[in-house]
Amino acid sequence: MKSEAYLFAGVALFFFISDAAYIWFAREPAGIAALSVSFGMSSVISFFCLVNYRRKGLRPEDRADSDIRERGGIIDFFPPQSGYPVIIALGAAVTAVGIVYGVWIVIIGFGLLWPSIFGMVFQFGNRESQ
Repeated sequence: MKSEAYLFAGVALFFFISDAAYIWFAREPAGIAALSVSFGMSSVISFFCLVNYRRKGLRPEDRADSDIRERGGIIDFFPPQSGYPVIIALGAAVTAVGIVYGVWIVIIGFGLLWPSIFGMVFQFGNRESQ
């Protein structure tokens, strides 16, 4: 996080200098506001990264001797074969065609799309979480 903090501090410094020059030469309120907000947002990100670095220290991706699995975490359930994505794609395509050609085709597209979305979402709903 330390390198990200320095990166966004550099970006904030760039926006600050650009904003000062824009205020001095252009005096146009929309540009001044945009550059001021850009400076503020990049300063907030830089501050957040610096505080996170001081609070948590180095992350595994910041160390040269780290291993990939240190950042991996728990791998969850991945569903096996399912026909719902194909039906969702068909419903989305019919709905898009219906937007061009007529409302009655949109209704048919929604008739395909919504039940298949609910089916895909709740397909493994009865599976107990671990």
